[in-house]
Amino acid sequence: MKLWVHESERIYGDRLVNAANLATYKAAAFEICGKSFAKFNLKKYFGPTPEPLIFAQFVGGLDDKTYDQFPSLDAMTTRLQEALREYNDTNAVMDLVLFEDAMKHVCKISRITTADQGHALLVGVGGSGKQSLTKLASFINQYITVSIMISSSYGLADLKTDLQGYYMKSGVKDEGIMFLFTEGQITNERFLVYLNDLLSSGEISDLFAAEDEDGIINNIRPAVKSEGLLDSKENCWKFFIDRVKKNLHMSLCFSPVGDAFRNRARKFPAIINSTVIDWFHAWPEDALLSVASKFLADVEMATPEIREGIEKFMPYSYKIVNQLSDLIYEKERRFVYTTPKSFLELISLFKQMLQKKEGELVESKDRYELGVIKLTETGEIVSKLEEELKIFSVEVEAKKKSADAKAEVVGVEKVKVEAENDKAEAEAKACSEIQVTVEAKMKSVQADLDAALPLVEKAKKALEGLNIGHFRDLKALKNPPADIEKTFTACLHLLCKYHP
Repeated sequence: MKLWVHESERIYGDRLVNAANLATYKAAAFEICGKSFAKFNLKKYFGPTPEPLIFAQFVGGLDDKTYDQFPSLDAMTTRLQEALREYNDTNAVMDLVLFEDAMKHVCKISRITTADQGHALLVGVGGSGKQSLTKLASFINQYITVSIMISSSYGLADLKTDLQGYYMKSGVKDEGIMFLFTEGQITNERFLVYLNDLLSSGEISDLFAAEDEDGIINNIRPAVKSEGLLDSKENCWKFFIDRVKKNLHMSLCFSPVGDAFRNRARKFPAIINSTVIDWFHAWPEDALLSVASKFLADVEMATPEIREGIEKFMPYSYKIVNQLSDLIYEKERRFVYTTPKSFLELISLFKQMLQKKEGELVESKDRYELGVIKLTETGEIVSKLEEELKIFSVEVEAKKKSADAKAEVVGVEKVKVEAENDKAEAEAKACSEIQVTVEAKMKSVQADLDAALPLVEKAKKALEGLNIGHFRDLKALKNPPADIEKTFTACLHLLCKYHP
């Protein structure tokens, strides 16, 4: 009966688009259980706080494929935490918070994609965790998760090439493949033509050329023979497609926002008809609280009470925003969406702002502490200077008295110096006048000298013509002739004129 309740909810409940419809379903299911299976106590799975009722193929371990019920929420948490640790050891780390709803979605995706030709359609607003939970479920099922790499030049031919690779791995190599596809990767609506064929029949027309099909048949022929089948071309190709259906699974991650999802579902019916829908509803408050507690665990808080208050405020603020979003829709007929990603961004913003404010406070605190230290040091220096100043003031006073006494002596000496200075100035003035007179006489003498020098030169030249013998003859004359006397007389007159 538990399995029946679980499978009914997977088939019907997971397709419902809002919490009100899901509540209606649970009420109807509880009523049916009460009427048809009154002897079974199933009320605990339908109450206001129902116990989790989850079946999965990894209850006994990741390698155990027995489909069984998890005995408790703790058992499911332990098993999925173990799976997440193993995934992070071999892949890019996913920092997931495995609250109850997230773990249920992992079990649902694993259940859907375990079946042959099992494809999951995950519907929820962006940031709900559809891709991350798909990767974890694929790891639990021991599948290889693949996805196309969209670029500006990616087209139909590239998609066709990627699909050929997936078909070869799943059909020829018999490997489990989880093809993760999001609506953001639909750069060309014609992509959905190929995907519609994959979902509906598993066989995509014109995917392989004739020579490629022959190669696939030749590669698959030994496996066909080992199954005891006739290795005809038709049997080999059918065996290949059946393997693809068994091993290749799709996880379509779409958002219900806007008209795109509705229009694509209408044009390509296999999106709905050939998939099992898992609708991602808004996170419950306990899930939000768990996420807030995990991501705020590394943030240092002053007290446990403050931490508890902040952690509880996060889901409260998220709930208030959702209520106001409903009010905006009622008044303005406009949708305002909040996603789990926006909740994570809220926590990230809080951590950034807290870190920034803490940095500012620490900087201000350091600045004030440094100011206090400088003020204290300055006060000590001022006190020391005041003491030194008192000592210096006594010395200065003594030196001042000594200076005053010396100033009196200097004053007396100054009077004497001024008197001597006046005398010196008078002497300097007299010397200046004498210097002027001397300079005038020197100029006059120099002029006479300059005039006499040419005469001297002439006299020197005249003397050059004299002969000492004439002087001897003249000296020997006792009575010189009259002419000689006249000449000497004239010379004496000339000499007397210049030398009185």
